[in-house]
This record gives sequence, C-alpha cells and structure tokens, in this order.
Amino acid sequence: MRRPSKPSTGQQVGVSLALLLVDLMVIAWLVYGYGITGWADSYDESNPPDAPQFARQAMWFLAGGAVLTGGGLLALGWRISGTVQLLLLGGGAGLFALGTAQ
Repeated sequence: MRRPSKPSTGQQVGVSLALLLVDLMVIAWLVYGYGITGWADSYDESNPPDAPQFARQAMWFLAGGAVLTGGGLLALGWRISGTVQLLLLGGGAGLFALGTAQ
C-alpha cells in the first residue's frame, strides 16, 4: 500500500497566498459591515445598538472558518496553509470578540 506523497512547500505557499487573499476580502467585508452597523446605531439612539450582535456573528463566522479550513488543511498534512488559516481567521475572530464587549 502506497502512502500519498506530502505536498511540496511551494504548493503550500501558493495555496496559503490564494487563501490569504480570500480571507482578507472576507475580513474586510465583515469590518465594513461592522462599521456601517455602528454608524447606523449612532443615528438610532432610542433602540439598543446592533453592532455588538454583528460583531458576535462575525466572530463565530470567522472562528468556524478557522476550525474548518485550518483544521482540515492540517488534517490533510498541509501544515503551512493550515497554520496560516488558523492564525488569520482566528485572529480576526479574536478582534471581533473585542467588539462584542460593550
């Protein structure tokens, strides 16, 4: 029985860069949504703010993405790509967690 060959470092770096661009676009989209929600909250002071709820949803979205993509890539043996996913998406989830503490 043959063992599957491990991916080369070049392949892992290439996949990491491609996923990095996608991750940064998703995080930018979520930051924009959080900012717009906070801006809208400033004009509607009679109701409770919606920005902390948005931040909580974004936090769980990014944490789930980190576990699914980062964990999946690590399970497949793609250490560089999996680590980049865990660090970037997990870090983004941590930053949004700070936005929920209001």
